[in-house]
Amino acid sequence: MTSPYTAPPAASGPAPKWARKRYVLPALALALFIGAGIGSGGEDTKGDAKPVTAKPQPTVTVTATTTATIAAEAEPEPAETVTATETVKVTKTVTAEAAAQDDSDADAGADVYYANCSEARAAGAAPVRRGEPGYASHLDRDNDGVGCDS
Repeated sequence: MTSPYTAPPAASGPAPKWARKRYVLPALALALFIGAGIGSGGEDTKGDAKPVTAKPQPTVTVTATTTATIAAEAEPEPAETVTATETVKVTKTVTAEAAAQDDSDADAGADVYYANCSEARAAGAAPVRRGEPGYASHLDRDNDGVGCDS
């Protein structure tokens, strides 16, 4: 006959998860309560926090006035400025006459093109007349034969 007070033979595998929770959860709760009891300690808590009230106190104002003087010798002198200028005097002006154009020069003048009157003025060709190199109808607004006239 078997005794009801003896333990049955142990199972060959680990205990099921629910059986482990039976021991782990109460142990964690016990550790929590022990830690809370130690943390509260038996110290005096009267010195921890004191209420602060605003008390009127005298205001202190300090005013200081200083005067600084700078000696004349202490000022730095400005550096010397040197300017070099070269003057050239023109004594003779020579004007060359335009060379006679042959057929090869006429073809070269036909390649001149001005996009607007500003370019023609910058090149020194304004006003440009009909038949001259660089003349184009877009430069002659009033169609009188003279481009960039105003």
